[in-house]
Amino acid sequence: MNLESLRRDIDRIDARILSLLDERLEKGLLTRRHKSGALDAGREAEVLERVAARSRCLAGEGFTAALYRRIMDESKAIQDRGLALIGFQGMHGAYGEAAARAWSPEAATMPFGEFSQVFDAVLAGDVDYGIVPVENTLGGVVGQVNSILVTTELRVAGAVDMAVSHCLLAAPGTDHRELRSVYSHGQALAQCRRFIERNGLEGVDWFDTAGAARMIAEERPKGAAAIASRFAAELYGLEIIKDGIQDSPNNRTRFFVLARADRLRDRVAPAGSAAGDACPAGDKCSAVFFADDKAGALFAVLEVFAEVPTEPGDYAIFIDFAGSDRDEAVIRALDRAGALARDFRLLGCYAERRL
Repeated sequence: MNLESLRRDIDRIDARILSLLDERLEKGLLTRRHKSGALDAGREAEVLERVAARSRCLAGEGFTAALYRRIMDESKAIQDRGLALIGFQGMHGAYGEAAARAWSPEAATMPFGEFSQVFDAVLAGDVDYGIVPVENTLGGVVGQVNSILVTTELRVAGAVDMAVSHCLLAAPGTDHRELRSVYSHGQALAQCRRFIERNGLEGVDWFDTAGAARMIAEERPKGAAAIASRFAAELYGLEIIKDGIQDSPNNRTRFFVLARADRLRDRVAPAGSAAGDACPAGDKCSAVFFADDKAGALFAVLEVFAEVPTEPGDYAIFIDFAGSDRDEAVIRALDRAGALARDFRLLGCYAERRL
């Protein structure tokens, strides 16, 4: 044990404290959705009593009580701001969170472990919006998300088409010549395969790119780095050893912003919208329908959209096309398609932002 190692331990502990503090404040925002106001004197007294009972360490009872009063005051102040909440899958620093912040910089972002939990939270009203990836230029469609989109009642309120640039991240002061292993999600490791091999690194599959960055920041394993976003590096105080390490420069992910239909009229304007434009007219639409397993079933529906630019047992078919659901030509096309296809459903008409 020496001064340098003790300071590394302190840095590691500080990273954990900040992560836990953020998590506690987030839970406070979520609990606000389940009560009439931010003030609950009985609950506050209960928390302070429990903290006092556990103050049997170096920190005295007075210090911990004052600390928790300050935390609870901050939590109430945040709750009173009336922030819109956007749920995303993964840990803080994930690409989904970066897309959410780009779409609405003023909203509060909430992490969820699974894509299904994001959908459920929006449906339950725990969050106002959910953001999920629907396709990637290298990996194709995100099957788990698209399978839920087929049946969900949620609507598409917006979209973000974002370039994905992977970074090699390490704890401050790390000598890059001593790196031996790199942690990240399996998909990110695959997208950076040539870089990993060229530098003689061992790829270690982790559940999430941002989770790998957080682990490096908190645990600081010797000779280890993470592959994650620049956003994750800034969030967890990591150094960027090298940026843009993905094998292909054309690595983009498209995200859908989802909302309940009854909230669409109150949705926040995406970044770049005119002031006061709470519900901007969309210029792109997405729909889903089922095609019977018979010749011509798919063509009959697609033919309806021949005048509208498109991008192209049971088959669930997703279709994107340029246009607005306020356009008479589009309205007629939707009516005709609904008559031809089984369970034809407009997912939403929205503005898409390209980053």
